[in-house]
Amino acid sequence: MSKPVVGVIGNAYRIENRFATQMVGERNLRAVAEVAGALPLMFAGAPDITDIGALLDVVDGVVLTGARANVHPTRFGTEPDLRHEPYDIHRDELALTLSEVCVARGIPLFGICRGLQEMNVAFGGSLHPEIRDLPGRLNHRMPRLENGEIHPDPNVVFADRHEVSLIPGGAFARILGCETIRVNSLHGQGVLEPGERVIVEGLAEDGTIEAIRIADAPGFALGVQWHAEYDPQRNPINRKLFQAFGEALVERQRTA
Repeated sequence: MSKPVVGVIGNAYRIENRFATQMVGERNLRAVAEVAGALPLMFAGAPDITDIGALLDVVDGVVLTGARANVHPTRFGTEPDLRHEPYDIHRDELALTLSEVCVARGIPLFGICRGLQEMNVAFGGSLHPEIRDLPGRLNHRMPRLENGEIHPDPNVVFADRHEVSLIPGGAFARILGCETIRVNSLHGQGVLEPGERVIVEGLAEDGTIEAIRIADAPGFALGVQWHAEYDPQRNPINRKLFQAFGEALVERQRTA
């Protein structure tokens, strides 16, 4: 049997603020290839380029990656604010529909950071543009220097920063074999209200939603708020998640 194929969504990006591109972080591709044991296939986060039906005829699973852009507020019934730009409305259009279709067809779906947020919105949930502004919440954004610049050391930026408590007996607890983990944190936007089929399986110490699954999904349909793609080659928590995703891909490939 050949390796399963995983579609990894791209993000709109401009080189030199002139040349439109679609970009995927290499760590996402390596996590899929080296830990999930699959062939990563980048696809454009733009509905006029990417036909969902054609895509899902080719791939055995989908990863919705993190991204700098926030999900556009009109997707969950609020007004946009210049302070919370940039947005990527074309990725929104594709990813929200793709989330629903993957779940309906039992195609393994793994959402990471923005990907978790997209899954939540796809099933009717809402987001808050700055989780740190809510009472009692931590600052979940990446560490910065005193001058406001992003910390230059990726080991600091992606270091584990807080605990996540998992629901006993839930999908994450079963996969990870424990009920408390530590994770990195590099996001401003986060889940405000869970969608109708969104089951919250992990909470940070401050109540921020960090792990979800889609209820009654016939296949793997999990999302994490942290960047699990950063270090699954050496981080046992993130490795188990990508391995579980890989097992779901093989099963999908076998039964499709």
